[in-house]
Order: sequence, then C-alpha cells, then structure tokens
Amino acid sequence: MINNYNVIGVMSGTSLDGVDIVYVKFTERDGTWTYELLDFRTIPYNDQMKEMLITAEKKRANGFAILHSDFGRFLGKLIKYFIYTKDLKPDLIASHGHTIFHQPQNRLTVQIGNGAAIAAFCNTPVACNFRTTDVALGGQGAPLVPIGDRYLYQEYDYCLNLGGIANISFEKSSQIKERIAGDIVPCNIILNHLAEKLGMEYDNEGTIARKGNVDTELLLSLNKLKYYSQPFPKSLGKELITEQHIVELVSSKIGIEDKLRTVNEHIAQQISKVILEDKKKNPDYTKMLVTGGGAFNKLLVELLQKQCPVEVVIPDENLVNYKEAIIFGLLGVLRLRGEINCLKSVTGASRDSVGGAIYL
Repeated sequence: MINNYNVIGVMSGTSLDGVDIVYVKFTERDGTWTYELLDFRTIPYNDQMKEMLITAEKKRANGFAILHSDFGRFLGKLIKYFIYTKDLKPDLIASHGHTIFHQPQNRLTVQIGNGAAIAAFCNTPVACNFRTTDVALGGQGAPLVPIGDRYLYQEYDYCLNLGGIANISFEKSSQIKERIAGDIVPCNIILNHLAEKLGMEYDNEGTIARKGNVDTELLLSLNKLKYYSQPFPKSLGKELITEQHIVELVSSKIGIEDKLRTVNEHIAQQISKVILEDKKKNPDYTKMLVTGGGAFNKLLVELLQKQCPVEVVIPDENLVNYKEAIIFGLLGVLRLRGEINCLKSVTGASRDSVGGAIYL
C-alpha cells in the first residue's frame, strides 16, 4: 500500500535568517519513506520582527502572550500567501515555530507561533509544539531532526546541520539501529553575532574570518566550557550560549576578525572531536552530510574537511537550505499518523513519543 501526503513545512531557526517554507510530497510504502521537494521559499525577517524575536525573552507575561499570538498570525499570513500564489493543496502544515526559551533542565521549552492562528488563517490542519512532550518526559526536546535523518538520508553515516547551533545525528553502529544525536556547538548564532559588530548580517563564506588569526587563549577558554564534557544526549539553548560563550567573547580583547577566525576553529574542533571519538567505534563510517547555512561558510567547511576523518558532502543548495523544514514536514505527518517522531535515544527521555499538537 502506498500513502502520499502533501505537506507544508515551516522552520524559523536560532540564526534568525527568516522563515523557511517548503511544500513537500511524502510517500510511504511498506514503512519506507521518500520525498519530493515541490516548492520552497525563504522570507527574511524585517528589522522590526527580528528585534521582537530577539527581545521576546525580556517581555512581561502579557506582552509575551500577545507576541505568541501575533507571531502565529504572521506565520499564517506568510503561509496563506505561499499557498495562494502557488495554488497549492496541502494536507497539513507542520510548523516548528521560533524557540524563545529552551531550558530542559527546568522542564521548559517554548516555541512561539500560535498554531491555532495558523490553522485559522490557512483553513488547513496544523501540527506544532513538537518539543514539549519530550521535555515533559524528561528529555532534551532536541534535536528533533534525527528521525528524519534515519528515514530520509540513510545513505549518510553522519548528518551534520550547521545552523544557529551545530547538531549531529548517527546510528550507534551499523549493527545497532539506535539513533545518537545532540547539539555539538554554537555555530551561526555566534558567528552572526560577531559579524553584526561590523555592521553585517553574517560573514559571507567566512571571508572576514580568513583575515584574522586564531587566538590560542580564547580558543582554549571556549574549548574548556563545561558543556563539551557532557555526553550525548544534550542540547544547547540561547540562554546557555549567552551565559558561557558570549561572556568569553566579550571578555576577550582581540579584534572581531580574530574572534571570527577563532570561533570557526572552535566549531571545527568540537565537531571533529565528536567524529574522531565515534570513528573509534565505527571505523566503517565514511560519509557525512552537511547542511544548514554554515555549509556556505567556505572557511568552516575547509576546516572540517581537514580535521574530520570522513568525506564531507555538501549537497545541492536546496537541501542545504531546506533540510530542517523538510524534516519538520515529516514530523507533522508522523504526528498525524500517531507514529513515533521523537526518539528517547536522541533526547534522553523516558520513552519514545509522538510529539506535537494538532489544530484542525
């Protein structure tokens, strides 16, 4: 039996690049999933919306609740326009929302963007709030993409996403199908933070970083942060990054170019450390898929190619840009079918779960 689902996946990441919207046809045949990316678009945030998201955590309760509703209406308008202009007929909208608070140690994770508002605007069922059930079960609530990596990208031994935060997923071994995953290191969220000090949204292809030098003292202090000594499963939130990484960068007196170069080195070292450690157990693992905005950072990719003992594969631009949105579309389908879409081996929860709320 063949089952087809036409789904809109919506993603807003920590790097605040904008809203990624994809239209994907998923096909399931006897437990095997394939997909076709039919359409896609990224809508950059205007300065006002970006500022609202950046300062959301500082709002009072009433203002925060209003922003949650307003951001849902904002997403609903974008998605409705996407549907209308493309003349699409989606069965489901799967929205990640935008993460404001992520404190799994406090049983807290909050992604704003009211799903009811999206459903009302688009007159289409909406799946959202994918992280909350896992956190309630004692899990990290992140990362969520590993189930999609397992179902859609089995030809790769490692799936690395270089987004606001760099995260990875892989099977425990070729014999043991137990997905291992976690956030490794802050990536674009810090690189963009530094680039903004120079009046730029991001360091295009790592060009500015190339002009700088690695500062040994800063690199050492970053590599010594407690987070890196913790085993998987683990996840990073903006709060921890602000408390640890940003504090280290602010305290360093070196120039921005040197900071950018040092952070690129730091990211590459932390990623390669994970790969090198796992390769001791899985010497037959040879190929790593790399997606996310950081895949366009030529300096960072070169560092990964030098330091990681596997083939670093940068796919076509559409997959680089939209892999997470595609997978959230799949998470929505699995939620609709009442099937597991969050793995305890990835998050550390007490059990696998079917995560997400449905608005009809």
